[in-house]
Amino acid sequence: MRRREDEDEGCRERSAEVLDAAPPEELRAYPGYLLRRVYARFSAEKAPEGPPAREFVVLDALAEHDARSQRDLAERLGINRTIMVRLIDRLEEAGLVRRMRNPANRRSHVLSLTEAGRAALAGMREAVAERDARLTAALTPGERRRLAELLSRLLQEPERPAIRSVEYLVAQAHLRMRRVGDAMLSDVGLRIRHYGPLSALERLGPCPQQRLARHLAITEPAAAEVVDELVRAGLVARGQDADDRRRYALELTELGRERLTRVREAVERLRGMVVDALGAEGEAELRALLLRLLPREEGAPAA
Repeated sequence: MRRREDEDEGCRERSAEVLDAAPPEELRAYPGYLLRRVYARFSAEKAPEGPPAREFVVLDALAEHDARSQRDLAERLGINRTIMVRLIDRLEEAGLVRRMRNPANRRSHVLSLTEAGRAALAGMREAVAERDARLTAALTPGERRRLAELLSRLLQEPERPAIRSVEYLVAQAHLRMRRVGDAMLSDVGLRIRHYGPLSALERLGPCPQQRLARHLAITEPAAAEVVDELVRAGLVARGQDADDRRRYALELTELGRERLTRVREAVERLRGMVVDALGAEGEAELRALLLRLLPREEGAPAA
């Protein structure tokens, strides 16, 4: 269920963002939001000729050392256990991975790379490195390495073999922060992604839906979907636009203002987690590097 929720939310995020638009000024202070925007941008750039991300990560991890069990490897890489079983089945059928009964625990299997697996991995690494270089072309090689280091520290797994892939690290950091943030808000039925529209309506409201979409750099259909969610929850009201009676003007309800306080607290707690992991200077450096990977406003200086 968690994996399906992640995939659904990931599709929502990729389709919501206007990728050539700069992020709103007031949201640039939050690493979780910047990770979402970079994740959406990376995901939108399809690479059909490249290796499947999960298969590469599994083979890359096994190149370092054998895994004691599928469960151990799944936990180490943050991959759902059911997904891991199917992955290993495919890789074994392709002759890239070998399962051997674990002599210390006959109920589990030790996983190792075959020679064919090592040869395939070499080609995958080259393809992943080329894609990473293309996606992070705005960074110098040193900055790219530094971004990977900061993301690995944020994930609290600096030894993670997949440090070679910035794209993978961005995805894992984004998904982890989103899960933690959503868990903080589960008792009020909200998600961390609701902070952007709620905080924007506090600043702009009453305002038409089109203006909200432009401000948040999301598509109008995505804005309509999130507004519908917030209206159903009683957090946003649709009133008549004084300038154009053919359209609605959106504003927060009293309950919406109360809930915004809760969501803002969760966003600040997430930012505090990043500061705890990286230090204040590391958190600022991470935000600056992520911003380099996103569009800037016309005339705005580079970070």
